[in-house]
Amino acid sequence: MHETILIIDYGSQYTQLIARRLRELNVFCIVYAYHKISIRLIDKLKPSGIILSGGPNSVLDRDAPKLNNFILKLSIPVLGICYGLQLICSHLGGKIHKSKSREYGYALISIIKKSPLLTGLKKNNNQVWMSHGDHVFKIPKEFEITSKSNNNLISSIENKKNKIFGLQFHPEVFHTKQGKKILYNFLFKVCKISKKFMIQDFVKNKINQLKLQLKNKAVICGLSGGVDSSVTAYLLHKAIGKNLYCIFVDHGLLRKNESKEVTNIFKKKFKKNFIKVDASKLFIKKLLNISHPEKKRKIIGKAFIEVFEKESKKIKNVKYLAQGTLYPDVIESVSFFGGPTAKIKSHHNVAGLPKKMKLKIIEPLRELFKDEVRQVGKKLKLSSTLLNRHPFPGPGLAIRIPGKIDNDKIRLLQEVDDVYISYLKEKKLYDKIWQAFAVLLPVKSVGVMGDERTYNYCISLRAVTSVDGMTADFYMFKQNDFNEISSRIINTIKGVNRVMYDFTSKPPGTIEWE
Repeated sequence: MHETILIIDYGSQYTQLIARRLRELNVFCIVYAYHKISIRLIDKLKPSGIILSGGPNSVLDRDAPKLNNFILKLSIPVLGICYGLQLICSHLGGKIHKSKSREYGYALISIIKKSPLLTGLKKNNNQVWMSHGDHVFKIPKEFEITSKSNNNLISSIENKKNKIFGLQFHPEVFHTKQGKKILYNFLFKVCKISKKFMIQDFVKNKINQLKLQLKNKAVICGLSGGVDSSVTAYLLHKAIGKNLYCIFVDHGLLRKNESKEVTNIFKKKFKKNFIKVDASKLFIKKLLNISHPEKKRKIIGKAFIEVFEKESKKIKNVKYLAQGTLYPDVIESVSFFGGPTAKIKSHHNVAGLPKKMKLKIIEPLRELFKDEVRQVGKKLKLSSTLLNRHPFPGPGLAIRIPGKIDNDKIRLLQEVDDVYISYLKEKKLYDKIWQAFAVLLPVKSVGVMGDERTYNYCISLRAVTSVDGMTADFYMFKQNDFNEISSRIINTIKGVNRVMYDFTSKPPGTIEWE
């Protein structure tokens, strides 16, 4: 079994980056909101170390999140980051002062005492990233200051005896040049992590876990043909074989020819246990005249449940519904397991099931990022065609058509998207891009084609590079590519006379438009 680091979330916008950095160092971690922490949970997880995240609050506020009394008495190494540092100080008798001005952005720190946490850093002028209003004025007893910023504020402290450490800056952020080194030191020098988290171990352990959990119970899997659901299905098939039933719902919002392609691939793999349901009329009917993106997502999520409920009744001994939920889905939907961070958007696959359905949700990939899922897929010998597919949202084209949806708009966008993606594959650009798609804007513009005036739709193209979907940069095409893509779309697709490109990173935007 892999060793685990527990990350306690106090609402920081950077908490997911802490998890991301730890996984890059091949260390397994799990995030829980501060109010979910209990002795029972600690006993269950048996963490090798604990990290306290930053947060938007001041520890001086009356209703600010507090530190659980037992955390610092567990004889488990603890690292507090920003708000986490201030929590430690406040809890143990130190003093926090409100700053007149916020320390935000680049800063330089100098080491004033050797520390296992800061091993490998320069003595002076180490670049870090600060994001705090309060600062530590007085450290608790038995603690030592190990570094200060160039404006003479405390930037790190430690109690080496009890293995409690604190950083005022954010090591998880790219702008802290040696941040990854600091986290490495905490994991391997302080926590003494001895066995790295490897995907092959995850696959083996997860299959064994699923065998024990599911035994002879039937499981239905919501299969879309995307990477997440495909890997979920293959993983479950390894564990329970013929007790897995894959249901592919064609909601009428798929890409061009996608329904046929998915059916051809998975019918061969799962044979009679592959069930295709054409529910396109049901979904389109429910979405007519709906413009709000969150309403669309919830309607689609509810409709999926209706379909699965109906199909599950046809299969004997069904106890579970499997979904390809990933860690970023959980983060964006429920803010770290119900934590205090802001909800970005709902995901229909993490919405839960109605009580009447009497099925338990099983999400074997819930703890993984997208790049890790692809590694799992390689171990399970999925084809490169499946593994290299760009992410496609569960609600499909519904969220790529801002505003009201109808069949004509869907068909138009399918055609545009097909031209766009076909070009990327033709020019061998597809695998260089994390995700690419077209958005049909609820706007028409005047154009001239030949000698005629046109009044047609505008298309926005999107292409991003990313590792895990948590952050993303727009892909910079060459000028010739822009010219040819635009020309092909306008000359091929009747109803479009203007093509734009989305030059927005994540953050501040999301990858999808809705």
